[in-house]
Amino acid sequence: MNIAIVGTGYVGLVSGACFSEMGIDVTCVDIDTEKIAKLKRGIIPIYEPGLDDLVRKNSAAGRLKFTTDLASVLDRVEIVFSAVGTPPDEDGSADLRYVLDVARTVGRYITKYVLVVTKSTVPVGTASKVKAAIAEELDCRGVSVVFDVASNPEFLKEGTAVKDFMTPDRVVVGTDSDRARALMERLYKPFTINHYRMIFTDIPSAEMIKYAANAMLATRISFMNDIANLCRVVGADVNMVRNGIGSDSRIGNKFLYPGCGYGGSCFPKDVKALVRTAYENGYKMKVLQAVEEVNIYQKTVLFRRLQDIFGEDFSDKNIAIWGLAFKPETDDMREAPSLVLIELLLGRNCRVAVYDPVAMPECQRRLGERVLYAKNLYDAAVDADAILMITEWKEFRMPDWKAIKLVMRQPVVIDGRNIYDRSEMQSEGFIYDNI
Repeated sequence: MNIAIVGTGYVGLVSGACFSEMGIDVTCVDIDTEKIAKLKRGIIPIYEPGLDDLVRKNSAAGRLKFTTDLASVLDRVEIVFSAVGTPPDEDGSADLRYVLDVARTVGRYITKYVLVVTKSTVPVGTASKVKAAIAEELDCRGVSVVFDVASNPEFLKEGTAVKDFMTPDRVVVGTDSDRARALMERLYKPFTINHYRMIFTDIPSAEMIKYAANAMLATRISFMNDIANLCRVVGADVNMVRNGIGSDSRIGNKFLYPGCGYGGSCFPKDVKALVRTAYENGYKMKVLQAVEEVNIYQKTVLFRRLQDIFGEDFSDKNIAIWGLAFKPETDDMREAPSLVLIELLLGRNCRVAVYDPVAMPECQRRLGERVLYAKNLYDAAVDADAILMITEWKEFRMPDWKAIKLVMRQPVVIDGRNIYDRSEMQSEGFIYDNI
């Protein structure tokens, strides 16, 4: 089976590598010539555990290829996946220009049947726009070529994307033709041998499932952050509360960990897009608007805790930041709480030293020399008035606190992910605060 995947970001590259691992011939397409050249040399543009080995292995076997020319592969593929970016517009809606560019290219050059599958996260109704764009290009050419459109949203978590793809808990496919359904069943058969579920729906429902899933997870996070803030006011322990409600089988314990806000490429963008979709259709998503408001506030909470300790004048303070990526096992800093916090600190003339096991190059690309880049977590702590723990990387879990206290100017630790024990930190002589 031959397929093409347009877009070589997290979704496209992981999908291509995993499909090729199952023996499918995959051509990954991207307009970024430098990225494609690097991929051909085995240089992976993103950090994702296990991905580099899969790409190199299947490239060497000839099952995974890279090109900048989608038109050149359309005659030999049965399926074209669109996995291009859908960044938010200023109004929060998803920008579909790249999705529709793929559709127009397909319409300009196909000469035989092809199934066009949207894998990017897109608003309900996008498949109809894709179909119309392809049909319009075919009309311009004066030709009639049969094609189908389908939706196959991804449910990959950065940091475990390869595992999520290879052992999915479900595969959602929205189709409106038997031919498209049969093709997708054939494509995913290697992944469903172990009885992972394929859920077939109409196309609008498949498009909505992805947004609804991310919105629910974001809601759970903001709910627990709101509860954590109330716990602080009334004297309750949010970790005890989390354990209590998480043991309820109707609720479960996933995504109930309070922290300093969610970030990444999905939750912030998808919540905004779903709110915007509702607005455009005359409906107000009151719950999701509150979810977003809580998250915006939560990204400032650690700064507020510093104010409680130091007051309003930060001008002579050295602040160490442990963790830059929006979560562990990725270098992704999109919408990361660390960026909000760093800007607040720099705005108060703090000197900020940062350390992250993986995301330092990405931080340097974004912030340049506005912050100091430490060699490790201990280096970041030298002369610091406070350490702010933002991302719960494993290497941050059991540091040598005695050594850290010796090099700090003031022994203040503010834990944005609740990974340290308050009594232990206080016994080590630290002023400790958390969520």
